[in-house]
Amino acid sequence: MDSRWAELAGHRAWLRREELRLLDFGAAGALPGGGFGALDADGRPGPGPAETWITGRMAHVYSLAHLRGVPGAGALADHALDGLRGVLRDAEHGGWYAQAAPDGGVPGDATKSAYVNAFVVLGAASATAAGRPGAEQLLAEALSVIETRFLDPETGLGRESFDRTWTTCEDYRGANSGMHLVEAFLAATGTTGDTRWRDRALHIAEFLVHTATAGNGWRLPEHFTADWRVLPEYNADAPGDRFRPYGTTVGHWLEWARLLVELEAALGDGAPEWLLADARRLFDLAVEHGWAVDGADGFVYTLDWRDRPVVRERMHWVAAEAVLAAAALGRRTGEPHYERWYRTWWDYIRLHLVDLERGGWHHELDPANAPSSTVWQGKPDLYHAYQAVVLPTLPPGPAAARLRDHPETAA
Repeated sequence: MDSRWAELAGHRAWLRREELRLLDFGAAGALPGGGFGALDADGRPGPGPAETWITGRMAHVYSLAHLRGVPGAGALADHALDGLRGVLRDAEHGGWYAQAAPDGGVPGDATKSAYVNAFVVLGAASATAAGRPGAEQLLAEALSVIETRFLDPETGLGRESFDRTWTTCEDYRGANSGMHLVEAFLAATGTTGDTRWRDRALHIAEFLVHTATAGNGWRLPEHFTADWRVLPEYNADAPGDRFRPYGTTVGHWLEWARLLVELEAALGDGAPEWLLADARRLFDLAVEHGWAVDGADGFVYTLDWRDRPVVRERMHWVAAEAVLAAAALGRRTGEPHYERWYRTWWDYIRLHLVDLERGGWHHELDPANAPSSTVWQGKPDLYHAYQAVVLPTLPPGPAAARLRDHPETAA
């Protein structure tokens, strides 16, 4: 077996070129009023307002780019932070809306969700590591909101969403928001050194993966009642929902596999053995049940509880997370089959997802791997694609903290 691709000069050069191409494409999402909005297929800002989950992601992306020495990236990270401190923040009641109001006031839907607020933490943590002005104060505020509003003191797990005044909590719990809380908590630990966030991440991961998923035949349950009972038929009438699709989402199996390896690295010698074992199992099952299971390459979006494809479209973010999981497990174990999958999926991405004509990556492909838009329209953000071209070349752990503490890894 020859060297890992992530160690080869030619592969690293290709990743770097793709990184810069993606950063140039995403810059158009910066909106005049602050924050970032979704881009269309040609990289033009759509008609919608700034969105918090996109803005938090872009603060994270351009902070990493700044740490990697990309000129102009710091200013774009600052633009995202301006949006998070301004039009997207509820100055009266605290927390962050899902999107800005057209008039700069309170949006019509003023719901505050754990998923959205987790990306504020991620963006602020990376921006703090990058030394961006005001990021440290924003991170402290965002962590306070998570701790006082979204973390249930009885279970230690996340509460899904509230109304604007924090009066009514949604009668639903989701694994997707829990997963991104884990990601955000790891980033916060890396930036601040406060290991309470790492320990909270472990607690959430242990329940959602080692308990709920293991107890469900290793098919990740996505939807729960307020007391954490699985809702297997949730959204059966809306199987292609962007954030809460019916069934189980293969890409999340892969994303969890990566996060479990990162969590193990953060815990060091005290890490429980199940983290690596569960990451391996999720990876293997994602390949078995998700990859090319309907006659064409690509990961299907969702499966039912008998492992049959429900939504067969191929999402770019799933391929990106597959690359990242293979890279993380390959580095951790040294086993060659992870490297083979890493190469296979990069070939797939280059052949089908990278859009050299209009820029960026196609966010969605149909079952024949042609561009489509049944679930996702346009090319909203860079987060998954950017991480796919950057993280495989870095040591395991929160990327921004690694780049801050070991700047030689940016080369």
